[in-house]
Amino acid sequence: MKYDYHALRGDFFGGVTSAIVALPVALAFGVASGLGAAAGLYSAIAVGFFAAVFGGTRSQISGPTAPMTVAMAAILTTHSATLAEAMIVVIMAGLLQIAMGALRIGRFVAYTPAVVVSGFMSGIGIIIILIQSMPFLGLPPVAGGAMGALRALPDALANLDPGAVAVAVITLAVAVAWPPRLRKLVPPPLVALVAGTAVGVLWLGGIPVIGEIPTGMPTLQFALPSAAFLVSALQPALILAILGSVDSLLTSLVADSITGTRHKANRELIGQGIGNIASGLIGGLPGAGATMGTVVNIRAGGSTPVSGALRAVLVLALLLGLGQYVEPIPHAVLAAILVKVGWDIIDWRVLVRVHHLRREHMIVMLVTLGLTVFVDLVTGVAIGLIVAGMAHSSQLEHLELDSVVSVPLLDQMFFGEHEDPALLDWYSARVGLVALKGSFTVASAHKLVAVIGGDIKEHEVTIFDFTAVTYLDDSAAMLIRQLLDVAEREETDVIVMGLSGSPAETLRTLDILDGVPRKQRVRTLDSARDVAIELLKKRDSGAEQLIG
Repeated sequence: MKYDYHALRGDFFGGVTSAIVALPVALAFGVASGLGAAAGLYSAIAVGFFAAVFGGTRSQISGPTAPMTVAMAAILTTHSATLAEAMIVVIMAGLLQIAMGALRIGRFVAYTPAVVVSGFMSGIGIIIILIQSMPFLGLPPVAGGAMGALRALPDALANLDPGAVAVAVITLAVAVAWPPRLRKLVPPPLVALVAGTAVGVLWLGGIPVIGEIPTGMPTLQFALPSAAFLVSALQPALILAILGSVDSLLTSLVADSITGTRHKANRELIGQGIGNIASGLIGGLPGAGATMGTVVNIRAGGSTPVSGALRAVLVLALLLGLGQYVEPIPHAVLAAILVKVGWDIIDWRVLVRVHHLRREHMIVMLVTLGLTVFVDLVTGVAIGLIVAGMAHSSQLEHLELDSVVSVPLLDQMFFGEHEDPALLDWYSARVGLVALKGSFTVASAHKLVAVIGGDIKEHEVTIFDFTAVTYLDDSAAMLIRQLLDVAEREETDVIVMGLSGSPAETLRTLDILDGVPRKQRVRTLDSARDVAIELLKKRDSGAEQLIG
């Protein structure tokens, strides 16, 4: 792709605009994680730069995100005793992401059902709002994540700090009410940050603030861990890696839909992994593709990785030159900004119409949301995917069963003017046809045995027509084996017709048709008719011998 002045100009404005948006959000996520405001800025710098340079989505902006912040806050309280240990978890997560990209599994994230994504993101939004309720009220965070905050809320309301609440309400009001026509010039989070901080510094003093932020270049935070800690850190690192990968690739899909381009999923995972390793080395939060920053970047003209790299450099410059001006920002201001972020993350379009969804989709969405909020993020996504898979299998069962035709073939219609009419009873149907069409999987395998098995018993010869079958998985192939066993028990002869391609290879590999003579495997209906006549003649001659 040619890089010209027009692309450079767009990348410049995209990088500058997304850097301005990143500042208040990165500060807020850093504080919310428990690592401090600087950790959010370090993440915006490290993940933002390396994911842009090495990633696979040209216009994506990366940095601290809501899911990664919530997960990191939980890891800090349950899996690490020191900052160095927490950073080891982040580095391990980055290494796992690189491994996932190298193993080329990134493309599978695109198959995540929309209702699972909706429930997960809505759960994240609710968690953010609940966790930020304490600093919003002027109180320190409580242990136990979202449920801990929910349990502490009655006492917090009785002991709130009126000054902090006033600052938070003003900040939230500015963020919500900032006119849409001005949002392209100055983003609402930045305006809210300035307005809330001004009120807190000039009018309502004495409320909790960020405090001292390290100045200068970030320093190395790495320390060699023990083998025992590495083993215990594997689970939280895997959680971060999965969340970061899903978060990033879903954002990549958003970028694709806006720009009309196509991202490289596995390369994106490698870039995100490198970024998280760099962030962990300097004490930053784990990060991922940030949807809000990415959309802002694209709308401002950013179209190549230059915009993401420039944005990271600008955030670094802000950190080096403006650290002292960030220290007076009240926690209530950042809490209000994150409450607005959490509100926007909630998928209201689906929630307000959830009662209109198909029952199975509604169940998947609500299960994912509930487990995300009340248990943990990974459980929410994992169980959501399992329930979604079960619902999808149920739908496939009906679709696949509808693609099966099992009918008797009247002798008169099937055999027509045969030279030996005495052979046939013109009003009977000694031959049956089972025609399968399309794909057949584990979803319908067991039900098909019950549906077709009874029909096989009614005929002396059954023709299995595979002409229109495009795919059989192993479970469906074993179903064919069961149907052949039914035919054998009922002494029904079998003719296999039109089998070729992938279905033929699957049945051959599993030796499914070993019991079917080769002369009873045919290509066309005419050939099947000839074989059926021979089989019926053989049956009739055998019956005559028994009678004689």
